[in-house]
Amino acid sequence: MQSKSSPSIPDFSIQGSLGRRGFLRYSLGSFAMVSTGSILGGCGGSDPLQSYRIDTTVVPTTERMVSFPYDLHGLAANEIDKVAKYDDFGYGAWTFAAGLPIVPRLDLMPGGYSNPTPTRRQKLARFFTFSDIHITDKEAPNQLLLLQEFERYAVNNTSIYSPVMMYTTQVLDAAMQTMNALHRKNPFDFALSLGDTCNSTSYNELRWYIDVIDGKVIRPSSGAHLGADSIDYQKPYQAVGLDKSIPWYQTMGNHDHFMIGSFPVDADPSLGFRESYVADTVWAVADMLKPNAGTFPVLFNMQDFKAVPRYHMGVMDGSSPWGSVIHTGLSTSPKFAGGAPKVAADPDRRSLLRTEWIQEFFKTSTGPVGHGFHLVDKSAPAGFACYSFMPKADVPLKVIVLDDTQSENDGSKDIHGHGYLDAVRWAWLKAELAAGQAANQLMVIAAHIPIGVAAVGTEMEWWLNDVHMASATATQPQWWQSEPPVAPEHRNATTLTELVETLQNTPNLIAWLAGHRHFNTVKAFPSPDAAQPEKGFWQVETSSLRDFPQQLRTFEIYLNSDYSISVVTVNVDTAVAPGTPAATSRKYAVAVQQIVQNDLRVNAPNAATMTNSGVTLPLPTIDPTRPQAGDAGTQAGLVPDPSIQFTDLKNQGVPYNASYNAELFKPLSPAMVAALKARFPA
Repeated sequence: MQSKSSPSIPDFSIQGSLGRRGFLRYSLGSFAMVSTGSILGGCGGSDPLQSYRIDTTVVPTTERMVSFPYDLHGLAANEIDKVAKYDDFGYGAWTFAAGLPIVPRLDLMPGGYSNPTPTRRQKLARFFTFSDIHITDKEAPNQLLLLQEFERYAVNNTSIYSPVMMYTTQVLDAAMQTMNALHRKNPFDFALSLGDTCNSTSYNELRWYIDVIDGKVIRPSSGAHLGADSIDYQKPYQAVGLDKSIPWYQTMGNHDHFMIGSFPVDADPSLGFRESYVADTVWAVADMLKPNAGTFPVLFNMQDFKAVPRYHMGVMDGSSPWGSVIHTGLSTSPKFAGGAPKVAADPDRRSLLRTEWIQEFFKTSTGPVGHGFHLVDKSAPAGFACYSFMPKADVPLKVIVLDDTQSENDGSKDIHGHGYLDAVRWAWLKAELAAGQAANQLMVIAAHIPIGVAAVGTEMEWWLNDVHMASATATQPQWWQSEPPVAPEHRNATTLTELVETLQNTPNLIAWLAGHRHFNTVKAFPSPDAAQPEKGFWQVETSSLRDFPQQLRTFEIYLNSDYSISVVTVNVDTAVAPGTPAATSRKYAVAVQQIVQNDLRVNAPNAATMTNSGVTLPLPTIDPTRPQAGDAGTQAGLVPDPSIQFTDLKNQGVPYNASYNAELFKPLSPAMVAALKARFPA
């Protein structure tokens, strides 16, 4: 996975038009910077400390969309590390084109409702969400970079490797500046981070994340700090940060407390996960990302790490302007005859426990101190990451921040990216919903993992307890059959069907907000009773700030004149300025999408079985609100989800987009209407 690097920094190109009318070129050497002082902590001594300012034009996607050609050829999906060749094939060039309209969605409204442009009675809240920035220590010795190149099951997983990993802190800073600019035009009440702040639980990743938002000096390198005096993505800089008048609240993601978002760091001390963070030896692992069809839907076995290590996974070379991946290959290769490859160790790479991760949010200069975790019930177990808050004292709107990531102690040997609620969290959620309903409060749930949108067996869907599946077939391998029973308090306490039914029986629930999948999907969960349409709710996903399309989402919740609710949600592109590291990140994000062409507009989540597995298991429905059927080509009788839609802009010069803007209508119960009429009379 090595790339030939050039002595010069690559040009950043913006396509002039889709009709090949040429390119406008900007040199990365002409950084948009503001001198604000001296670099702290060395790496340049008296050089001026730079801040990377954003584009002066800051608008949402309703006004313009990032556009790029989608039929380029030249590199295979496993060659995205060949960054030096991107310009040769035109990868990464983009321009702005037509805006993305706001689609009125009446899926939850009673039959015959026809008021898609209602008069507003009251704006209840305005806020924004961001998710899955995956701040990455790209020089850490325990990554899985090589797998994206040689493992066919991992080639589309750009979370394992992508050149955007070089610029995660700079993109976050540009995103915060973007929202500051929108805030000055139309103030936000608060912001929600939907999780996966870190890529792999490390201390320096989390500190970079918080410090960027706080507007501190960022030194985005580790170990030997290679290239910190000359390479754009390695240079220390002064973050601008988020406007301190915007309170922001944090949700926990799977990458925030699992190694590479997948494995409990201390589940099996013999695997040496914790030691690998601060080691000076580049990780060597077995070929462990091949799914095991015989254990479907539990496809991966963490114990495979105990197998004889075969491949050194590599690190990114901070002294290369291309972020070349080095120290990769078979452990038996002659190039490693002198021993395993080495990097400079760094104690700041240490993996954080859940409790330590939470405590870092109290070390901040933006508000509120604790960023929501100060609201956690003091009687809750250690590491409990659920809380609720009322953004505005005069508005009956409650935000329920829910940790729906798996537990470190749930007994699973699979990748830990599934949705999950243990008994304590499940009881807490039901109590919060019941209390909000009784108090006539409208409610929004903010969680990391969405529900009912991915196939069983993927790490994106609701988890089925491993031990519960052991009796499903007699052909399971020994490692699965021999699993010890999991304590009841650590099992998944609810099925997806039970969860959805509980949410539908809370008619004041407006929406479930999530990240995790790096999608911008909007999905309706309609009421099971036509006579009570208020039981329906929406789910809105926010895409990754790291991977394409690198967007945030704004939300405006309105009480309409007919006492229905409207949620207007709009994607926002980070306003990058030409020549800045954030602009280079966009170029690379576009390029990777052009090469890999990940399906970011999936509309077929209801696949119930695995192709060619030969395994039949009693699987529950993925989406309890519609019939179970095989989707995505796995079976005949495809049933795409009618509530998952995307807006086609091909006729307006945007050949591909992965965004969605909508106005989501929600009916209210007679009791809630009466309460709102009393509070907000005509």
